[in-house]
Amino acid sequence: QVQLEESGGGSVQSGGSLRLSCTVTGTIANNYFMGWFRQGLGKEREGVATYYPLVDKTYYSDSVKGRFTISRDNAKNTLSLEMNSLKPEDTAVYYCATGRTNPRAFQPLNVTTYNYWGQGTQVTVCS
Repeated sequence: QVQLEESGGGSVQSGGSLRLSCTVTGTIANNYFMGWFRQGLGKEREGVATYYPLVDKTYYSDSVKGRFTISRDNAKNTLSLEMNSLKPEDTAVYYCATGRTNPRAFQPLNVTTYNYWGQGTQVTVCS
């Protein structure tokens, strides 16, 4: 059974930075994606950044490209999200996720791709 736990959320001024971490326990299949999602108040959950270990590639939504960086530390079994130049519109609950519900589909930023989710951590960006 895979379990994920996020940490590192909080409040920050616009233009500031935060680093989120996700501790992963359990066995991750080699074709799983590992990603970060977010859900703002009254909004749908959306993909932010994904790492695909099988080919060591990353994927970002247009809204965060150039500002956020996803990385994995295999030794510590963690997935991180470095967030810079934060904006008020980045305010959301951020979730760590992993999985591959359909091995034939390649949709790294799609919510339905992921089997396992963390509880989420709140990020608030004040203007």
